[in-house]
Amino acid sequence: MDLDRELQNLSDQIEVLRERIKNGEHHLIDELVKLRKTFKKLSEKKMQSLTAWDRVQLARHPKRPHTIDYINNIFTDFIELHGDRRFGDDKAIVAGFANFEGIPVCVIGHEKGKDTKEKIERNFGMPHPEGYRKAIRVMKLAEKFKRPVFTFIDTPGAYPGIGAEERGQSQAIAESLMVMGSLRTPIIATVIGEGGSGGALALGVADKILMLENSIYSVISPEGCAAILFKSAESAPIAAESLKITAKDLLELGVIDCIVREPRGGAHLQPKKMYRLLKWSLRNALKQVENIDLDKLVELRHKKFYSMGRFAEK
Repeated sequence: MDLDRELQNLSDQIEVLRERIKNGEHHLIDELVKLRKTFKKLSEKKMQSLTAWDRVQLARHPKRPHTIDYINNIFTDFIELHGDRRFGDDKAIVAGFANFEGIPVCVIGHEKGKDTKEKIERNFGMPHPEGYRKAIRVMKLAEKFKRPVFTFIDTPGAYPGIGAEERGQSQAIAESLMVMGSLRTPIIATVIGEGGSGGALALGVADKILMLENSIYSVISPEGCAAILFKSAESAPIAAESLKITAKDLLELGVIDCIVREPRGGAHLQPKKMYRLLKWSLRNALKQVENIDLDKLVELRHKKFYSMGRFAEK
């Protein structure tokens, strides 16, 4: 994206100036202030005019913070658990226990990986059934020890390969939906990048659903939709608009509860600020559900999802 390159260049220049000023070159302060104003003006202008397809590109940005980044910068004392006790360990899903501002919690999320080697190891964030079974195992432990569950959604979708299907991919997703639906502990889900199909929903049955400003959440990718409806992936931008996959659209439809504002230009340009913004939103979401009676909490969760997609003609 031309927008991304322009803002990235400005952001890089700002960081260089900040470092030079820290090292004693105080004569550059005026230049830094001027550059920050330029960045603010350009980012506000461009971000207001983003299309759904532009947000798809931002949601997939290779430098966008991943689940592990949020775990390392929002939570403390993270202990990762591995394996589903049936087949093996799926690195496309990270799961374990941590502390959130002194509160013991459970953290589960999709992980795409950053460099080529890690992306291959993590299967580009597309889980196998053992990944979802690992998540289920950890969620049941969270329920047993009365720990709130935080999930982070960032996947193109569950892996559709032959091996995954042979090992029960659809059953694993269905079981995850069922377990989360009745789990007797608070659940907070956050879409941090791509939320693709059942692979995303398998970690998305929550009491509070948050969505980063430039993330997407959909039953199918714009390219997949375009290939089916228009017989050409080139029509993906049109499909993206029609699918209503942006945070603004989904908040209006009642699918999510909260949009988490991103720093100017996107989360990838100011990750440290993004961690602070999301931490505040997670704290607020937890306060809203942590003291609700568990029976009532599960009942409200059921009502929340049963009501989705219901419309009344006037």
